[in-house]
Amino acid sequence: MSEDKTAESVEPAPAVPVSAPAPAEMNSIPNGKGHETGEETTAAAKTPPGDTTEQSEDPEANLAESQEFLSNMEDKKTTRFTDFEGKTSFGMSVFNLGNAIMGSGILGLSYAMANTGVVLFLVLLTVVAVLSSYSIHLLLKSSGIVGIRAYEQLGQRAFGTPGKMAAGIAITLQNIGAMSSYLYIVKYEFPLVIQAFLGVDKPSGEWYLNGNYLVIMVSISVILPLALMKQLGYLGYTSGFSLTCMVFFLISVIYKKFHTHCPFLDFTFNSTASVTSVTNDTGYNPACIPKMVNLNSQTAYTIPILAFAFVCHPEVLPIYTELKNPTKQRMQHVSNISIVVMYTMYFLAALFGYLTFYGEVESELLHTYSRLDPYDTLILCVRLAVLTAVTLTVPIVLFPVRRAIQQLFFPNKTFYWPRHIAIAVTLLTIINMLVIFAPNILGIFGIIGATSAPCLIFIFPAVFYIRIVPEEEEPMRSTPKILAACFAGIGFLFMIMSLSFILIDWTSGSSKASSGH
Repeated sequence: MSEDKTAESVEPAPAVPVSAPAPAEMNSIPNGKGHETGEETTAAAKTPPGDTTEQSEDPEANLAESQEFLSNMEDKKTTRFTDFEGKTSFGMSVFNLGNAIMGSGILGLSYAMANTGVVLFLVLLTVVAVLSSYSIHLLLKSSGIVGIRAYEQLGQRAFGTPGKMAAGIAITLQNIGAMSSYLYIVKYEFPLVIQAFLGVDKPSGEWYLNGNYLVIMVSISVILPLALMKQLGYLGYTSGFSLTCMVFFLISVIYKKFHTHCPFLDFTFNSTASVTSVTNDTGYNPACIPKMVNLNSQTAYTIPILAFAFVCHPEVLPIYTELKNPTKQRMQHVSNISIVVMYTMYFLAALFGYLTFYGEVESELLHTYSRLDPYDTLILCVRLAVLTAVTLTVPIVLFPVRRAIQQLFFPNKTFYWPRHIAIAVTLLTIINMLVIFAPNILGIFGIIGATSAPCLIFIFPAVFYIRIVPEEEEPMRSTPKILAACFAGIGFLFMIMSLSFILIDWTSGSSKASSGH
């Protein structure tokens, strides 16, 4: 709904037949009822004057309306954004947001711990998790004030068209970069997994061992059908399976810790290293003692990995849109549970991966296991599980990009299947072309991620909050807005740091900076 229509419909709003919850709603939300009053008028126009059945048959919805900005009852009367309705259960929403958080960066967290130490890593991971939860709180608070549940529309409400364009472009670039990184994993890891399972030591050009063919086949057979789902909530089942694959990865990492001697011998030097590793007493071997705090030349590179480990903000509002019985508190609970679960998995994966290899751990944990035995059946299964997890994450990440495109180019259009399908096919085609024909595209997306990710996580939620929350409710010098301004400053600091690390990598010829997601 346009802002003009909202303004014009403020006066007729009291004519809405729903009388009981309206005063409480108007008292709790400075700008009128929780969602745009233009939609309120539309809903009223669609309801016959004598028809009051829907107004009283759902007391839970009326309770939700009195507490928060959108009632389930009014959702049924009017559609929002791309014709989505709030039908996704709490559990499915947790799965979807958890899957959006869980990226391939979990494979690099053991390396991050090796370069920070166990205690410092835990402190940094805790700080990042808390900051991520606070950032989601800012988004939900801004959304509740104006009754908008689209990142791009929050930008428009805060800064007009430039704000809408900035949010839409940042979401598009960030998520295209993430999807490209996931498909790169499919392109380079899937052939190795097939090669190991088939026992092919020296490939001779078989088509089924060609990563370009495999990434296209996976995109068409798995990703595209899931990306064509009308609602994000339908992906809750695949998200649950994806998280199950990552739990299997975590269990395998813990298992390997207790079945790998320290220090281990590289498979290239001893083909039986995985069985006859040196059995030195770890209590007397300095290489097998974990470091609590470790500061070295690579410590600074781990900060962006941790900072972006909880990137899920483009998906928060779309998931909120489809949440059943949506309230700010309910969505915040979804976010907090997802963050706590991912926080636990991140720390355990990093800890046991580090305690397996200590200072020998590589930036990609599975590569380190290959040094023990490249044909280890368990690790091959783990590789396949990780491939499955990142493949099933791509449709989740694609949804906010399609939402952004629709908000930018088709803001007032209702849901239309041909457009829905065309956007998904076009996005997947572009991403596949990038992965296949641009071997160095990850460096470009490193720059994009270093700029768009801090904007989406820190800067935009903070500045939108400062602009949207009225000064009558929170003056500019109030504690919440001062905290939001400091939060935006942290975002600028992370952006400068990440860009600096990437430029240092480029000039030095190394490749260690990473967004970690």
